Amino acid sequence: MRVGLGYDVHKLIKDRALILGGVEIPHTLGLLGHSDADVLVHAIMDALLGAAALGDIGQYFPDTDEAYKGISSMKLLSHVRNLLEQEGFFIENIDATVIAQKPKLRPYIVQMEQNIADTLKILKNQVNIKATTEEGLGFTGSQEGISAQAICMLGRFYENSTAISNEARGCCENCIKNKGEEA
Repeated sequence: MRVGLGYDVHKLIKDRALILGGVEIPHTLGLLGHSDADVLVHAIMDALLGAAALGDIGQYFPDTDEAYKGISSMKLLSHVRNLLEQEGFFIENIDATVIAQKPKLRPYIVQMEQNIADTLKILKNQVNIKATTEEGLGFTGSQEGISAQAICMLGRFYENSTAISNEARGCCENCIKNKGEEA
């Protein structure tokens, strides 16, 4: 099993859509960024890439590349899913927190979780999203920006094989056959 941690932050500005977890949320401000600036999905992607030791999102989707200008972060998340699959990883779970003073996010969390689960081709109960404020403190509390943190656990297909796990523990075939007996 591998654990990854992700963090992202984007500045709030006027005349921009606020998109979190692939959901457009009604608000007077939106997040500034090269893509759709979905801070939640960016934190999740970095957690997933980190757990797999595959770098970070800037490596795959640089903000200097016009191909990613205005792109949906859900499309980028799908690409991360493909990278994980190519390396033999599967997602155990994702837990994320969005830190925003406003707007209230509770009404949108179930849809965010479903969007992320669908894109990653995992069950909705493998994705947990929470939202909190910072009680008016810091840049999120003063509504200058929104941040998100995510943690995930990955497994690798071959790590779950009985033969490999026994071999990795130093057990030989004879030891496995005679479980509980002195070899």
